[in-house]
Amino acid sequence: MHSAPPPKWLLLVQQLPTRPSNLRVHVWRRLQQVGAVSLRNSIYVLPNTAEAREDFDWIRAEIAGRGGQVSLLVANAVDGYTDDELEGAFRDARTTDYNKLIAQVASLSKGINTKTLRQRRAPLQRGLVKARERFVTVRAIDFFGSPRAADAQSALEHLEGALAQTPPLAQKGGTRDVRLFKGRVWLTRPRPGIDRMSSAWLIRRFVSADASFRFGPLSSAGDAIPFDMPDVEFGHHGSDCTYETMMRRFGISDPAAVYIGQLVHDLDLKETRYNHPDTATIGRLVEGLRARGTDDARLLEDGITLIEALYRSLQPPGRVSKADPGAGTRTDSRGRRMGVKRTS
Repeated sequence: MHSAPPPKWLLLVQQLPTRPSNLRVHVWRRLQQVGAVSLRNSIYVLPNTAEAREDFDWIRAEIAGRGGQVSLLVANAVDGYTDDELEGAFRDARTTDYNKLIAQVASLSKGINTKTLRQRRAPLQRGLVKARERFVTVRAIDFFGSPRAADAQSALEHLEGALAQTPPLAQKGGTRDVRLFKGRVWLTRPRPGIDRMSSAWLIRRFVSADASFRFGPLSSAGDAIPFDMPDVEFGHHGSDCTYETMMRRFGISDPAAVYIGQLVHDLDLKETRYNHPDTATIGRLVEGLRARGTDDARLLEDGITLIEALYRSLQPPGRVSKADPGAGTRTDSRGRRMGVKRTS
């Protein structure tokens, strides 16, 4: 015998108390965040999935905790609606979301040229990151595939392309050929912080996926390439931190990498030039890693993982360029990581 398919729809039926007066607005916003569609004033529907049930369970707990009454129901059919009508209601709701996003991106894209890029790159980059985050949020609740999703992604990619018309940093000193840096060992100072962590991530992602790192004084460099040390090519120059220097030297203009560079600049140089909302959080995460007391090699690898996670969060769904920086981490016969070495 074949088991019956699970019910297709999950319903939340609520009755809210008259006070507090802001509860109705709060619950409505939470329901919008999870992508629920309103059937009537007090009935909301989601596809019957484990994630949707968890979302509704949290909302039910909030309503009950504030004195309201709420029930969760499952149904194969919803009275007064066909499945096609319900799916269409979800698509219409997400189409509205995508249309707002497209209008936001169009406003950012208006009048972009080489001159305005020089003057407005930082705020445009912030706007692009926020738009990307909004796209990811809407895409996550686009259960039945609004046709405007592709248009929204195309608008974002158009803006990315416009921001990449010219390099985000002036190419002082010329662009280095990454082929000369494949498989090399890089040397830096012990106890890496945000600049060394992010620079190592940049090397692994955009220069050489199999790069390895070690720690020690400049005098121990040998054939290794020093970075984030005084008086070396890949270090602080002018108002640039090491990460920004590497962006210039290798001609990297990836929008997400540019955004990360702005975070690194403010954290490493203790400035508020870009003042992104993520800056303080990333700074605390880095300090938390440093406070764990792990060895330098582990600390650097953890930092690379942190920056890679941030980079991936800034990408559109299904697109991460080039290789994972972790691909360069080798292991020995006991499974220990060998991508980073320490030189005393």
